[in-house]
Amino acid sequence: MKEEKNYWNKVNQWEVEIEILKSIISKTELVETTKWGGSIYTHNNKNILGIGGFKSYFGVWFLNGVFLKDEAQVLVNAQEGVTKALRQWRFQSKEEIKEKLLLQYIKEAIANEEKGLSHKPVKKELIICDFFKNELTQDPTFAEAFLLFSPFKQKEFLEYIATAKQEKTKATRMEKIKPMILQNIGLNDKYR
Repeated sequence: MKEEKNYWNKVNQWEVEIEILKSIISKTELVETTKWGGSIYTHNNKNILGIGGFKSYFGVWFLNGVFLKDEAQVLVNAQEGVTKALRQWRFQSKEEIKEKLLLQYIKEAIANEEKGLSHKPVKKELIICDFFKNELTQDPTFAEAFLLFSPFKQKEFLEYIATAKQEKTKATRMEKIKPMILQNIGLNDKYR
């Protein structure tokens, strides 16, 4: 039976390099788990870091890397302005891996977690457009069914209506989603 790989390696070209990272991480008290389809390492059930390979690099990402001192200036923000706390350390070859330095960063990440340093996402308030609000007011059964959805699924419906530029399009979209909401079917459930 073939051993299942629990790490991201989108192009299957970083197998040796990822194993090197795993062997370094195994020298710490982190526990390997599988989340989101790949290897995530935890401490006291808190996510600390993940590893994986992509088209042009492989690396380690620290889930609360924003709190690391990064004295060696090796960490990058994958999506400036979008990514808040996660920081990546990218490598193009196994020769770039500096075990002692990597262990130093991992130990600092663990210490930060023990201090309680973590980024808490800011929850945005749901904005209900007037068109949707009118539908909820006019149909209490519809409003009740809508409230059964999680905030995430509610937001999907709200954005679907609010992004329509014309009233005619909003009405057409409402005709589509109203039966879905009444049957407790999320807007994107068929894709999940």
